[in-house]
Amino acid sequence: MTTEPSYESTLRELATDRGVLRYHEAGEGPPLLLLHGSGPGVTGWRNFRGNLAAFAEHFRCLVLELPGFGVSDPTDRHPMVAAPGAVLRFLDGLGLHQVDVIGNSMGGIVAGQVAMAHPDRIRRLVTIGGLGANLLSPGPGEGINLLMEFTDDPTREALVRWLHSMVHDPALVTEEMIEERWAQATDPATLASARKMYGRAAFTARQAAMAASDAPPYWAMLHKIKARTLITWGRDDRVSPVDMALVPMRTIPDVELHVFPNCGHWVMIEQKAAWESAVLAFLTRKDAA
Repeated sequence: MTTEPSYESTLRELATDRGVLRYHEAGEGPPLLLLHGSGPGVTGWRNFRGNLAAFAEHFRCLVLELPGFGVSDPTDRHPMVAAPGAVLRFLDGLGLHQVDVIGNSMGGIVAGQVAMAHPDRIRRLVTIGGLGANLLSPGPGEGINLLMEFTDDPTREALVRWLHSMVHDPALVTEEMIEERWAQATDPATLASARKMYGRAAFTARQAAMAASDAPPYWAMLHKIKARTLITWGRDDRVSPVDMALVPMRTIPDVELHVFPNCGHWVMIEQKAAWESAVLAFLTRKDAA
């Protein structure tokens, strides 16, 4: 029986010129960077703690806590804008030239941006939902709208509605999950940071600015990714519906898509065993000669 890594035993700190980055480290072997998503009370530890034991048998797992979510030192920038730079500072600070990356939702988008801008830094890329564009479904999706409702009016009831939108099986939303998410999401600094991303006014303004810009959206540039890529998705995702996978699945040059049934946005939690099996097979597969 594999022992589950504990929060305290895996927690580390890295001082950088833009504040302290906190992370969790477990296992030995090739480096595997895990990047969390966004949303109320999110942390890298909460996204991936259940998967660390399986991956730590094969990799040196590094779960980075991105600035703006209440664990690493804060950022005065939009958390998503600050994230790629934080990833590069983290890799440089640990002396890691190339890593494999697993990114959940926002973390997958950030990993994709790093892979496009610095193709030699990422060997293999795994994403979990979130990456791409709404082609057939309304955007933003149901889960994003519920996230904006919570951010503008952070009530416990709004948090529970959002958490239920994240999963296919509502039994996964436990009282313990609600309590730990509520405590972090309502921390004043974390809530202020969240409002830069998901306050309705801020979100609308950012969408308008992107529409007015001549710069292409990130998803239109996914053909620049050189890393071998595995896109994983929950068939029943109500945050980033599965039709969003069509653009990256078509445009990333070396890409595979695995869709998991009876599964919402948190594939690594809701389809834990099947997802771990698929991802480990992908990451450990030998390159063709």
